[in-house]
Amino acid sequence: MEHSIYPCIWFENQAHVAADYYCSIFRNATILSSNPMAVVFEINATKFMALNGNKPNGFNEGVSFVITCDTQEEIDYYWEKLTTEGKKGRCGWVTDKFGVSWQIVPSILGAMMSDPDKAPKTMYAFMQMKKFIISKLLEIQ
Repeated sequence: MEHSIYPCIWFENQAHVAADYYCSIFRNATILSSNPMAVVFEINATKFMALNGNKPNGFNEGVSFVITCDTQEEIDYYWEKLTTEGKKGRCGWVTDKFGVSWQIVPSILGAMMSDPDKAPKTMYAFMQMKKFIISKLLEIQ
């Protein structure tokens, strides 16, 4: 029997606020169930649980969520939404207002990094960026 696996994100006491926040950012998101300790929600057919009871500052970049984007408009949208009250990092990394780490990357990045002729130039280009700029990556081709 196969069992589903999904992340549980522990918050100090903001599980409901966080779930509402994430569901407001992602277009295909909904709260599936809620109780005083936990909220189960879904983003783009991926289930998450937000749970109350973590110590303050319990997040780090050891766990992050990757958002692949097809257009610059999508990158800009998620970058702005997730960095409001959060922090902008390098190479597409951001930390939202709860301290959760996200990577906002263009969907073309995997193919570019898999091409031995493009990978070094691609890496050099995005290492200079905070937010990914697709047009600058396409200049490498």
